[in-house]
Amino acid sequence: MVLKLAEAAYNAFFPTKYVVHIIVGLVTVLVLRAFSQGRRTNRERDLHARKILVTGGFTPTGLTILQSLAQRGAHIIALSPHPIDSPEVTVIISLLRTTFSNEEIYAEQCDLASPSSIRSFCTKFLTGSDQRLDAIIFAHEYQHIGSASFVRRTDDATSKRESGSLATFLITTLLLPALLVAPVERDIRVITVVNPFYAAAAGPSFVIPFHTASSKSIFLHEGIRSLRTAIFTRHLQRILDALPTAQVPKTDEGSSTIPVVNPKSQKSNIVAVSVSPGISRSDTIGPLLNADWTAPGYATAGVVLYLLLQPLLRILTKSPTAAVQTVLHALFLPTPFKVTSKAAPSPKGPADQGTPIDSAVIDMPEEVLKPGALYAECAAVRLNVPKPPDPLASEGISQKEEKGKGKSGLREEVIEVVDDGEYGGEVMGRLVWEAYEEALKAWEEANPPPKEAKQSAPDTDPPQTDIRN
Repeated sequence: MVLKLAEAAYNAFFPTKYVVHIIVGLVTVLVLRAFSQGRRTNRERDLHARKILVTGGFTPTGLTILQSLAQRGAHIIALSPHPIDSPEVTVIISLLRTTFSNEEIYAEQCDLASPSSIRSFCTKFLTGSDQRLDAIIFAHEYQHIGSASFVRRTDDATSKRESGSLATFLITTLLLPALLVAPVERDIRVITVVNPFYAAAAGPSFVIPFHTASSKSIFLHEGIRSLRTAIFTRHLQRILDALPTAQVPKTDEGSSTIPVVNPKSQKSNIVAVSVSPGISRSDTIGPLLNADWTAPGYATAGVVLYLLLQPLLRILTKSPTAAVQTVLHALFLPTPFKVTSKAAPSPKGPADQGTPIDSAVIDMPEEVLKPGALYAECAAVRLNVPKPPDPLASEGISQKEEKGKGKSGLREEVIEVVDDGEYGGEVMGRLVWEAYEEALKAWEEANPPPKEAKQSAPDTDPPQTDIRN
């Protein structure tokens, strides 16, 4: 009787003449979903005894990053805008410790929308007994900011975009001294996670200064924010490579292998890269529809639409697990310093004429992390950004005349930054860096610290460095 009922149901819902169509449809859906989830990293790395600082760790993608790091034994410091004794923080940290049997997971309060809070955390870290950092993952800039017109929030999306970018810049510059004094053998990585709309701004629509974008397109605003961060990260790598303290680890005595010391591949033990995880349904589509019902100001229409679109979203957009694959790939890939070659150097060929990012794979026996590159789908992205006119050249200022002259006439150290032509070249990187400095001053003036903090906080201004070519 049961078999007859099953046969009747099968014939009613799956007629024989439509079997081929059903199979083709299912295969198409599976292929689309596999394609939309993107590539998965084929790398693995033991992170025990590695201390990693994570911002944005309490977003959906950030939580997945924390889980992946905790699973591999990393020592994690997750920054949270909430007090560390609040339920939303203590519950998550306790669950991570218990689930992965890793007690080296901590949370620190740091409101990334407040420059005084950022300075307070960095001061506390720099004056602590353990200043080791093996990696910094800036995951807070990935989450989409801005909603569609029919579910638009009342808060200022422009201010949120700029404060997030400036928080990355401020933390980087404040913690950079601790990274520079680390042993040269230590593999240190700075990973900025950006949204996937950078390509929308890679053209004439890209504007360098903050507060100047006139377009009403949400995706263009997000693209400018993403591309600006990627250019800043690329220029940070140029500065790290230009520092006189950049060294190559020494070869172990008696070793039959030699470290890869190609100066085109890597000059500093600190590697800065940008990562675009792609379009995530939780961190891209959800905020775009203002559908986060756990946050104040959500739109009911957005929540309903988000729920109705779930079948399509689960096929065409990434889950948090799929989104973090490129982040993990950038964290797991070996750097040129960590790759050894037993073969003799190959003769120079046409490949040696490429850009520094391209040359990072020359003579390498395996894939290595490309310093300063933008990664998407577990691969470095080629991105053509027009080179802007150099204001120094237009003013007729000679670098040699400027070099070594301070305000009091004393000589000051000038870093020679090489123009590699990547992402708008050194000129674009320098202009973006200067735009960050100017916007940071305005941001701190608009958000002064409390009187108590102002009286007790030491001077921890970001180092002022001449980064002209």
